[in-house]
Amino acid sequence: MWFFARDPVRDFPFELSPEPPEGGPPGPWVLHRGRKKATGSPVSIFVYDVKPGSEEQTQVAKAAFKRLKTLRHPNILAYIDGLETEKCLHVVTEAVTPLGMYLKARVEAGGLKEHELSWGLHQIVKALSFLVNDCSLIHNNVCMAAVFVDRAGEWKLGGLDYMYSAQGNGGGPPRKGIPELEQYDPPELADSSGRAVREKWSADMWRLGCLIWEVFNGPLPRAAALRNPGKIPKSLVPHYCELVGANPKVRPNPARFLQNCRAPSGFMNNRFVETNLFLEEIQIKEPAEKQKFFQELSKSLDSFPEDFCRHKVLPQLLTAFEFGSAGAVVLTPLFKVGKFLSAEEYQQKIIPVVVKMFSSTDRAMRIRLLQQMEQFIQYLDEPTVNTQVFPHVVHGFLDTNPAIREQTVKSMLLLAPKLNEANLNMELMRHFARLQAKDDQGPIRCNTTVCLGKIGSYLSASTRHRVLTSAFSRATKDPFPPSRVAGVLGFAATHNLYSMSDCAHKILPVLCGLTVDPEKSVRDQAFKAIRSFLSKLESVSEDPTQLAEAEKDVHAASSPGVGGAAASWAGWAVTGMSSLTSKLMRTHPAATPATPTEASAPQRSPPEGHPAPAPASVPATPTTSSHWETQEEDKDAAEDSSPADRWDEEDWGSLEQEAESVLARQDDWSAKSQDSHAGQASPPERKALESDWSSWEAEGSWDQGWQEPSSPEPLPEGTKLASEYNWGGSEPSKGDPFAALSARPSAQPRPDPDSWGEDSWEGLEAGSRQAKAEMARRKREERRREMEAKRADKKAAKGPMKLGARKLD
Repeated sequence: MWFFARDPVRDFPFELSPEPPEGGPPGPWVLHRGRKKATGSPVSIFVYDVKPGSEEQTQVAKAAFKRLKTLRHPNILAYIDGLETEKCLHVVTEAVTPLGMYLKARVEAGGLKEHELSWGLHQIVKALSFLVNDCSLIHNNVCMAAVFVDRAGEWKLGGLDYMYSAQGNGGGPPRKGIPELEQYDPPELADSSGRAVREKWSADMWRLGCLIWEVFNGPLPRAAALRNPGKIPKSLVPHYCELVGANPKVRPNPARFLQNCRAPSGFMNNRFVETNLFLEEIQIKEPAEKQKFFQELSKSLDSFPEDFCRHKVLPQLLTAFEFGSAGAVVLTPLFKVGKFLSAEEYQQKIIPVVVKMFSSTDRAMRIRLLQQMEQFIQYLDEPTVNTQVFPHVVHGFLDTNPAIREQTVKSMLLLAPKLNEANLNMELMRHFARLQAKDDQGPIRCNTTVCLGKIGSYLSASTRHRVLTSAFSRATKDPFPPSRVAGVLGFAATHNLYSMSDCAHKILPVLCGLTVDPEKSVRDQAFKAIRSFLSKLESVSEDPTQLAEAEKDVHAASSPGVGGAAASWAGWAVTGMSSLTSKLMRTHPAATPATPTEASAPQRSPPEGHPAPAPASVPATPTTSSHWETQEEDKDAAEDSSPADRWDEEDWGSLEQEAESVLARQDDWSAKSQDSHAGQASPPERKALESDWSSWEAEGSWDQGWQEPSSPEPLPEGTKLASEYNWGGSEPSKGDPFAALSARPSAQPRPDPDSWGEDSWEGLEAGSRQAKAEMARRKREERRREMEAKRADKKAAKGPMKLGARKLD
């Protein structure tokens, strides 16, 4: 029976790369690239081939193998695996590059920054401090060839071949026998008398000085060149001179050298070194310290090396979110680092964390995700958006914080192209209908209309036919002037999605009604839109063959390109969907309660036969006017300078800045809402805000402005019906000839306020709105009576007190 010996090199779980070797430290070791067979992860493999007659070198190599295997430190080359046979030694370490090759590549790519070199030297000195002070070991081989750099740009100390104990129990230093290494030996080693007094670290610190010279000036030609610092930074020169001094006694301990360089204005006292030191100790830092660190990190990332951000900062950010309590502060630096990743890396590292963040109930995290969605939306696929992202995002439509509602509306511009039929045409439209009809913030209603006009091209043909005309018509009845402007511009932006019949019978009548709007900006945009639609109708009337071309998009499937062209044609886009909210809110200070004349915006004249709505308290806007204004400029100049035309040019601001301060407060929005409805006292600022934004609902004027005419009031006493008059005939009329015209509308079922039906867009039923107003009034009255009763009870319970009587209440 035959037995075959197994080849240990073939069974080794690592294999050499076919690429040529990268070199290695002076001596018998050769550095190869390699990979792990199971996972394909990159590694570095140091190979030593045993040759006959080299027993001394073989013993040195084996000693280095043993040292590297037992020494563990973040700044010493990390050992992974090894193989020892009669023919060779294989040492597997983390994937690294020799420092000389790394510096050369970086110089060709644009050069190393000073703070990168300061951190690299900091790591080597820290490794020497560990060896000398903690392990009592002398490295005895500090030079350029003994330093390696990993993929994150971290410098690692290797070349442990000639290491020996500082306590002398392992014998003296081994003989090198390599001229390239002997030039780094300090001058006192040439003194055979042994009279020179030195510390155990003196020789290594001299070699550290040689390394510093080589890093800034290139290969060291001879020891005499050390006298000229060359390109060494001025802040480092005094400390460098201490290292290469002739007296070994004055050479500082590695720990002392670090302390000197970290002093104020020192070479190693910079933001990059501080960031690295914090990351090394982040696990033991307090939560408040971590929060502050991540908040300041984003400002510095632009000046940090790309490899450092990808391989050192990113893992710490992911760990801080996964296992720590960093929360929303990690988002900004996380997305900033994500720009350095490839699409595949982004999918593997960032997207799973982002999807998990959307399920968070932390408001700060939710609003930051919405604000920065533009940075990662392209990496989200449609199934992920529809099943894991959108169901959590829609909760923002119902949030009591207006900043979150606003950001949720804005995010729909990015999510709409990836939403499926049910989410886009049903779920999203239901939320938009409620926001446009019920939201108490006029700017949010305005932005809802803006967003609907931008995503209109993504809707299905049936949804467009059912929603757009009704939605924009409702917007033109909004008491908030920018909402009416948005409605007009929404019609213009989606002009290609309407049939000629809808343009003539549904859109133009609505626009004509706005030509007498109290706001000049609304009138200007209405006239422009009317001219555009009339021009379109006239061209089709002149050449009926153009009808098919004009209506080609009406029944077409969703086409994003068409929508983009329409928005460009209308010239209505708010830059980057930047919200109008912040600026429009700032136009009326909340600290001063508005007077009745200031708080009430002039309402449009109601159509004939409609009851006049009560005056609504709306925020003052820069263009408010109650009459047709007289312009000194000509008509064209007025049109060109209208505020609505300059939405792209103006910086409208956003609630994003205000959201930070709002979220930082400990006040609960929902609690505030309950307190305000309960009639509790509130600060003047809050009262003013409620007066400006919520008075529509309280007074009923907002609802009355949108509702259909209610049932006619009872006729005054003594008024006869038409049928009771004798109109000249021989007999009185038996029936009322105007009964068909004056008949009261029959009771209709209450429409669903969240639906997109035609009726639901005309306004909520008068009865339900009056009931709400009546309910609010009753609650206030009940609360007032309860407070009066409590005060009366307290007064009755107190009464006159006798001397020495104890007060029990």
